[in-house]
Amino acid sequence: MPLNVDLHSHSSRSDGVLPPAQVAARAHAQGVDWWALSDHDETSGLAEAAAAARELGLGFIPGVEISVTFCERTIHILGLNIDPEQPDLRSGLAGIRGSRFERAGEIAERLRACGIADAYEGALRHVENPELIGRVHFARHLLEQGHCKSLQQAFDRYLGEGKRAFVPMRWPGLERAVAWIRAAGGKAVIAHPGRYRYTPQQFDALFDAFKAHGGAGLEVVSSGHTPAQCDRYARLAQAYGFEASRGSDFHAPGIPRADLGRVPPLPEYLTPVWRDWI
Repeated sequence: MPLNVDLHSHSSRSDGVLPPAQVAARAHAQGVDWWALSDHDETSGLAEAAAAARELGLGFIPGVEISVTFCERTIHILGLNIDPEQPDLRSGLAGIRGSRFERAGEIAERLRACGIADAYEGALRHVENPELIGRVHFARHLLEQGHCKSLQQAFDRYLGEGKRAFVPMRWPGLERAVAWIRAAGGKAVIAHPGRYRYTPQQFDALFDAFKAHGGAGLEVVSSGHTPAQCDRYARLAQAYGFEASRGSDFHAPGIPRADLGRVPPLPEYLTPVWRDWI
């Protein structure tokens, strides 16, 4: 039986719900053999995650998910098997977190204009690290206060692109993010490509640029991918010579399609991104 490898998950150090040690415990309970914590633009949970994994006998890969702007859209690049103390990576992530903090203030002001007061303070109740405050934390506050009936409705009404409280964010470019990951000794992987609203020509440009900058892999299997998308990105990984990754993108319990270790295996003809580590 192939190893159950899940290299994409989040804790309460970014926009997940569980602390890092509890994410480790859940991964172990779900039968994961090797696991990566990859919080958004943040590595502060990796030490706790690594310690918990050691106690459980769970293989651990330190990771991070970096927000990037490409073709005027936001995409996410996973950095896997990184050294979180590497200075270039630490400095780059600190800059991103500072920008997130400023944007949160603007989102709160726009929600105030919509008649929703104290949104910033409300969002803070749902975030462990104030530097990582983001739209999902505002969405949780809006749901809690009865301004919407679901997190998705919060985005549809207020926080989604083009909505009244949407504040665009200018993330670092692809080249810089890949350079930080490589400087930290890691491999750069494009996360859940099926989520990005690019034309075929823009996808070609993304994959070409990513490869030229030293990108290593593509997240072929993700909880957000349909079987047809998994097949499509498997073939694209093969065509571009990318290694393939697999991850649930776990954020919270109770979401069956996105639980740890519960995504399909990689196709056998692909080269797994973890081949040199496991």
